[in-house]
Amino acid sequence: MPYDIEPRLLRAFTAVAEELHFTRAAARLYVAQQALSRDVRRLERELGAELFVRSTRRVALTAQGERLLPYARRVLAAQEELAAAFRSESGRPLVVDVGAPVGTAHRVLAAARRRLPESCELIARYHGGLTGAAAELAAGRLDVSFGRFAGLPAAARAGLDHRPVRLEPMAVLLRADHPLAAAGCVPLRELAGETLYAAAGNPRTAEWTELAARLFEGRGIAMAAPFPEIAGAEEFVRVVRKRGWSVLASTEFIEVPGMVLRPLVDPVPLSPVGMVWRRGLRHPGLAALRDAARELGAREGWRALPEGAWWLPAADAVAMGVAPAGAEGP
Repeated sequence: MPYDIEPRLLRAFTAVAEELHFTRAAARLYVAQQALSRDVRRLERELGAELFVRSTRRVALTAQGERLLPYARRVLAAQEELAAAFRSESGRPLVVDVGAPVGTAHRVLAAARRRLPESCELIARYHGGLTGAAAELAAGRLDVSFGRFAGLPAAARAGLDHRPVRLEPMAVLLRADHPLAAAGCVPLRELAGETLYAAAGNPRTAEWTELAARLFEGRGIAMAAPFPEIAGAEEFVRVVRKRGWSVLASTEFIEVPGMVLRPLVDPVPLSPVGMVWRRGLRHPGLAALRDAARELGAREGWRALPEGAWWLPAADAVAMGVAPAGAEGP
């Protein structure tokens, strides 16, 4: 078996295998049909296997062709990833989803912009939700996002790189006339019997809703019923005020008129925030974002665990590099 098969031959084979038609495959690759047929025959010789059954009416894969196809696809995907890793992308804007115009991601973006020349543009998006962003990252419509990396499915994580940024203390957003609003902070046990909104019903933020469900379990805290995705800060404020919700949040959050933000304690629940980008991405804006996150985190102790009792699922603790597998608070 040869070890130096040219990717061009695998590309020719894959195109024919997917089209099952030499003319269409040649058009797809912008090559002459004669050249395509020559590459397929050469691959068959190098492998010592017949890959296609050809007739005047149809083309079909042989058993050996079926066996080769998944390997060929993986090799070509790896080659594209390698090429992307060294492809210059510095001339285009980098698209960054920060979720909201406040908080960790927004601060990292602002600090990164100060590090870059005017010619390098970082474009902000305010969609929010790493589950939704992961699909946009994979499709190339988005470059960088922030959120709970361990909350993504394994298949989504496989094509992404991740850097831990911050352990955000969680908070609760309460109506100003709520009995707990007068306190400086709210012990988790005081929320027993309460119903909190945690974005249930929004598929883009599934990782946040799942984190909330873990936190609420066994504490008598109910999850607000699923509700359609609320897009934008203005609409969020309108809906929350109209429905009278209490909201699970982080300690840096948008202002909602008539409501107050109170930190949660005993234990302090932590929201893990990582920076996530498409594997193979190379861009000066990405380097600036990583450097800004590192410097802000070091200066403000973003990954330091709070004193006393804290809460964080074990998988998140491992992903954030703060505890060994199996740990979930002291």
